[in-house]
Amino acid sequence: MDTVPARLTEIQQWLEKEFAAIRTGRATPALLDGVRVEAYGSMMPLNQVGSVGVEDARTIRIAPWDTTMIAAIERSLREADLGVSVMTDSAGVRVVFPELTGERRQQLKKLAKGKLEEARIAVRGARDDAQKDIERQFKDGDMSEDDKFAAKERLQKLIDDANRTLETLFVKKDSELDN
Repeated sequence: MDTVPARLTEIQQWLEKEFAAIRTGRATPALLDGVRVEAYGSMMPLNQVGSVGVEDARTIRIAPWDTTMIAAIERSLREADLGVSVMTDSAGVRVVFPELTGERRQQLKKLAKGKLEEARIAVRGARDDAQKDIERQFKDGDMSEDDKFAAKERLQKLIDDANRTLETLFVKKDSELDN
């Protein structure tokens, strides 16, 4: 049961990362975290070949440290198929995010709900593993019946807290998608 809080934290961090990748109407550099650029013979994360910053609500500006990388950055962004327009100039690359349509908002909400459900399933898996561990300890005589019930109550409190946190993350993402 000692590993349960760590597993729950991992699940929460995973969901936060997944939600960050779901694009709202606003441009955020986190949306480009998965983009890798071929630079100097190897694949590198975009943020390691230049500075990535928000220019306005729908535009991200990438200023490469080496201007010869502009073409490679543009190619990587187009291949990533993020549904954005990519424009280049002598100083770097601009990534412009289109306005969200009502239909696309609904798709993104459905995707977010699916990610929430995946996280809930992972939490249930962690709970089940911990309950099996508690039962095993009880059967082996390492735990009294009172300790078993107390451990199950602590476990349930951890699970309830984790589910509330996940739900809060979802509500926040859902409201971002509405704006």
